[in-house]
Amino acid sequence: MEKIKIDIQELDLFFDKKQVLKNVSLHIPAGKITAIIGPSGCGKSTLLRSLNRMHDLNPQARLSGKIMLDELNILHGNTNVVHLRRRIGMVFQKPNPFPKSIAENVSYGLKINGLHDKKKLAEAVENSLRAAALWDEVKDDLDKSALDLSGGQQQRLCIARAVAVEPEVILMDEPCSALDPISTAKVEELMLELKKKYTLVIVTHNMQQAQRVSDFTAFMYLGELIEVGETRQIFQKPQHDLTKNYVEGHFG
Repeated sequence: MEKIKIDIQELDLFFDKKQVLKNVSLHIPAGKITAIIGPSGCGKSTLLRSLNRMHDLNPQARLSGKIMLDELNILHGNTNVVHLRRRIGMVFQKPNPFPKSIAENVSYGLKINGLHDKKKLAEAVENSLRAAALWDEVKDDLDKSALDLSGGQQQRLCIARAVAVEPEVILMDEPCSALDPISTAKVEELMLELKKKYTLVIVTHNMQQAQRVSDFTAFMYLGELIEVGETRQIFQKPQHDLTKNYVEGHFG
């Protein structure tokens, strides 16, 4: 029996009067990679951003239902969103390093959370860059601007920044869509390494990527969760005609 890390229950989301997510219920197992797939505009990124309350930034967003992180309903009004985002980190589609040094990018979240011991910060920077498979490439350039890194390096730096605060879950919103094939392969290898320690949820439009890295796949269409299962089953023996047509490339 898989341990459930995030349990989404009957989630509805409206932007003003438009319903974007419709009664979504989904178990996200601990220590696994769950991929969310579906055509553009189906709600997959919207669902992902719900998992660490990113929609709080939009005054028109209304959510109902439950999202349980272990025993915590993250949609509850008393939830400390700063603590939540420490537990659930986010990596965006386009690499978004801060205009600071490589080291400062990685240590940023730790400093916000009150760590100022230089030795401990230096250790955390090295450990996080190692975890993101970037240390050997940048160890002699930690004081250089993160904006000087290549796109693939910037994305791995953003992953290092996410893991520095030791989250439990890492959300990735199409993390390779802006990257070349070599950088994509490095990030995919990194995902497989990270799941030894973290629970990962990724949104991807790349069917091959979902098959290469994920343990479970959820297929969404027009704001609804159509089907979820082990990745091999979803791609080889989908139970729903919509899923079958999508994974076979008939629309998307």
